[in-house]
Amino acid sequence: MSLAIDRVVTSGTFSLDGGTWDVDNNVWIVGDDKECFVIDPAHNPGAISEAVKGRTVRAILLTHGHDDHIRSAVEFRDLVSAPIYLHKDDWMLWRDVHPDADPDQAIADGDEFVVGGVAIKVLHTPGHSPGSVSFHVPGEGTIFSGDTLFQGGPGATGRSYSDFPTIIESIRTRLLTLPPETVVRTGHGDTTTVGEEAPHLDEWIARGH
Repeated sequence: MSLAIDRVVTSGTFSLDGGTWDVDNNVWIVGDDKECFVIDPAHNPGAISEAVKGRTVRAILLTHGHDDHIRSAVEFRDLVSAPIYLHKDDWMLWRDVHPDADPDQAIADGDEFVVGGVAIKVLHTPGHSPGSVSFHVPGEGTIFSGDTLFQGGPGATGRSYSDFPTIIESIRTRLLTLPPETVVRTGHGDTTTVGEEAPHLDEWIARGH
């Protein structure tokens, strides 16, 4: 069966290394008419909860631990009574924001979540942060790339805990190897496809970001 994939765009700030920036975040809701998973419930828990439309939230899946993606996660968890999953390598970023409450579960490469009979597979795609992951839904021909891959290039790697060669390796070996028609649903900005981005890898490497 086909899943419903809904996007809610929320607005707020991102802070790291002493700077703060205004950002719009893509929040993704993946499920059927009874249950769903929510990916990166940023900034506005009330609006995201409304978009769930009364379905059971099976889990809150976090692509990485930057504060714009996680700051509202605990409040959203309290609204929908769902566990929070985050890769262990980003728990140090989580604790900077939520020193008194850890995520409910560590997420690991190869983990699977199933909704409506469709599997969501975890790909560890470090570089933007050490614990960055992407959520691949092969049955729907889509991947939720978080801040690893955007329309036009890799996520930022100029701040703490990030590394450009690492993100390039993640994109080259884990994302651009997917079928070219795979839809890439990003953490910020417009959706793209693997086929649209793959030809530009050498350009990104040459420019260094």
